[in-house]
Order: sequence, then structure tokens, then C-alpha cells
Amino acid sequence: MGSGQVTSTSELYDFQGKHVTVAGLGVSGVPAAKVLHARGAVVTVVNDGDDARAREQAAELEALGITVRLGDGATLPEGTELIVTAPGWKPDKPLFRAAGKAGVPVWGDVELAWRLRGPDAAPWLAVTGTNGKTTTVQMLASILRAAGLRTAAVGNIGVSLLDAVLGEETYDVLAVELSSYQLHWAPSLRAHSAAVLNLAPDHLDWHGSMEAYARDKGRVYEGNRVACVYNVEDKATEDLVREADVEEGCRAIGFTLGAPAPSQLGVVDGILVDRAFVENRQKNAQELAEVSDVNPPAPHNIANALAAAALARAFGVPAKAVRDGLRAFRPDAHRIAHVADLDGVAYVDDSKATNTHATEASLASYESIVWIAGGLAKGATFDELVAKSAKRLRGAVLIGADRALIRDALARHAPEVPVVDLDRTDTGAMLQAVTEAKRLARPGDTVLLAPACASMDMFTNYNQRGDAFAAAVRELEAGA
Repeated sequence: MGSGQVTSTSELYDFQGKHVTVAGLGVSGVPAAKVLHARGAVVTVVNDGDDARAREQAAELEALGITVRLGDGATLPEGTELIVTAPGWKPDKPLFRAAGKAGVPVWGDVELAWRLRGPDAAPWLAVTGTNGKTTTVQMLASILRAAGLRTAAVGNIGVSLLDAVLGEETYDVLAVELSSYQLHWAPSLRAHSAAVLNLAPDHLDWHGSMEAYARDKGRVYEGNRVACVYNVEDKATEDLVREADVEEGCRAIGFTLGAPAPSQLGVVDGILVDRAFVENRQKNAQELAEVSDVNPPAPHNIANALAAAALARAFGVPAKAVRDGLRAFRPDAHRIAHVADLDGVAYVDDSKATNTHATEASLASYESIVWIAGGLAKGATFDELVAKSAKRLRGAVLIGADRALIRDALARHAPEVPVVDLDRTDTGAMLQAVTEAKRLARPGDTVLLAPACASMDMFTNYNQRGDAFAAAVRELEAGA
């Protein structure tokens, strides 16, 4: 880790009279435009789309005196001094190329929130990674609350950082989930401590390469004051720590599912232990919680708990609060959620496993699986996933637009595994999938919905897909 003269306070920015272009409407653009307008900026909103929803949002902003250009997100408005962009806008868009030539800075909504923090603002404990971010941030918030701290889980998790920073409620510390998109557009963000949970290929169409994706994830470590938390089993995360420019005295803290070395958190005989934030860490360890306190105690979720514990301990939280916070935590729906047991077979909904990395972790949680998979592959390949998981598969039921990619990988790496290929996308498809999985399953097996794909070919989102799975299981249960 480099140790530079990095300031942990945000640089105050006077928006009065500044010509600011907001790129994109939606959940981040509209509040950003309102906040900037309220601070005296001359705001112009540009948006690629010109649909009914966009026109409705535009009318709301125009009533405040904000200029809105619909159907033109490529042209840099004359006189622009700053762009504030929705996080999903790709860096190679013509608007940003024009901004680069004109020397106009580009911020995301996270950067805007960071710049608007007051001098006594709550510090941020930040979490990023390919998978596990939301669960880890929610665990972290639960631990912080158990320590009696005023906190909230915010950021990419659904609660706007602008709302958290500018709202009337005061906080002691914020648990912040950050996506690679958000980090790309947050150049001055400086967290108290931060974690990168894991790195696997994702969103490469947006970032352009795995190297660029990792580099944006690594931004979360820049300027950390106390701890850069990394995954011992994922060397790429440690490499990002080594490359980060942090404040003097900031430490690299690892988490592992094995026995921890000094300056690490890990697991010993079913106990989560801390050898990082203890006196004489060469010889001593602090018990934090039992593996059974983690809900659910799947390996990747234990890793999430260790990362959350590391950030909380970096903030000075006592061991008892780690245990109490993990016990109080309840995971969101569609994340390794046990739906029912039927004829000795467990039915588990992990519809949130929308990429191969998440699905590999999900499959590793069970010994004998009938796997329901498929959907939109988003450019993913499945050979490595199937090869690693083949010995656990009792059978597979494939659904969705890109199911042939999984079927071919199964044929190459698990030819003995029976496969049911469902060529239908109607509302009854999930019931048939669960019925076929029930036929393949034996007592002691787990029927696992872990699609490794996005859901939008058949469903509105992964939530609806998980709901359809649970409804199908209950229909079978009712008819049993």
C-alpha cells in the first residue's frame, strides 16, 4: 500500500451560478438535478430516451425552472462546467468524450453526495465486489446497530446516498454499498475503511476489460484511513490493496474461511475469530461469533460475515456486537432462501445468483443438487462453473433464452448428469421446471434455483423469478 498525503475530508464545492449538466433522468438523475438547482446551479438535464416516463420526469423538473433535453444525451450543452451522471452511463459515450476534450469534470451521484457532506458528516464504511455486496452491507449495518450506533445501509442498496447525506437524520457511521459504475465516477471518495469481497468477470461490456473493471473496484481503497479489507482466497483483491494510496497507518486486513494469520479474521473450529484488532495479534485471537450465528451459514455467506465484521472492528465495534448483529440479521429474499422441504428434498431460491461467480458459491453450499438454471447469459460462459460443480449435480433443469450454453457445458463436463431442457417461456414454465426437478430429486437432495443468468427474458427481474419458483414449490406442496 502506498502512503500519500491523502485527505479524508471532502473538498467543498460552491455550486452557485455553476452550469451543471445532469446526464440521465431516473432514480439518481432527478434528485441530483433538484439538489443542484436548490444550491444555485444552472442545471440542464440531458437524456437519451424520450418516452412517457421521461416526459413525466422532465415536466416535474421544468416546473422548477430546470432545462431538460430529451432524446439527446450525446451533445455537451454550451457552457457546461461540470457533468453529474447516472452511474450506468458508459464512459465511452460521446457526451463524456466531448467533456474530456473540453476539460469538464464528470461526477457520479456518489461523488456528488461525498462533496455535499458537511464538516461533521458520518464516516463511510464501504463495500464493493462482484457478489455479496448487499448482504455484507446489511450485515455490517446490523452489527453497527447492535453496537448502539446510528447507521443506515445506503448506496447501491436502494437508499440514496444523497438522501442519507442531506436528510434530517444524523448518523454516526454509514454502511455503503458501491458498484463498479459508481466507483468509476467517484474520484475524490475517501472511506474510513473499505472491503473488496471478490473479483470475477462482470459488466465487462461497460468497463471494456477485466483490468478496467478491477481498477474501478480498487478505487474504493483510495485514501482509506484505518483498514483495507481483502479476501485472502481471492488474490486479485489483495493486489488492489497493494496498489492503493492510503493514509499513513492504514492496515491491510484479510478475511478467510480458514484459520486466520495475524492481521486476519477467519474461522477456527466453527468460531469466527479476529486476529487483526486485538492486542498482541501474533499470539492472541478474539472470538466474535459462531458459524451457526450466520444466516444462512453457507461458505460464501460466512465470508460476507467476516468482511462485515472486519469493517465493524475497524470502526471500534466490540466483539459482542458482531455476534448480536449477525444473529439479528435476516437476508433479503431470493438469496439462498429455504422455501420448503417436500418428500425429504429441500427447495432453495437463490434467484439473485445472476452470474457464474454467485452461482458457483451457491452450488458449493450443497452436496447433492438438482439445479434449475438459465436465462440471459450476458456474454458469460459456463464451462468453468460446470466443471467445478459437476460432482454435486444430481440433475439439471434448464430454462430461458440462453439455456443452450449451459446445456452444452454440461454435455462437455458432466455428460452423466441428466438434463431437462424446457423450450417454453410462458407463465407455467417455472411450475414445469420445479415439477421436473422434483422428479429428478432423491431424499437428501436440494432443488436449487441458482440461474447463473439474468432474468429479463422471462421475468421482470430476479425477484419475480424467485417468487415464481416459490409459488411453484408451494403448488407442489399443496398437491402432495
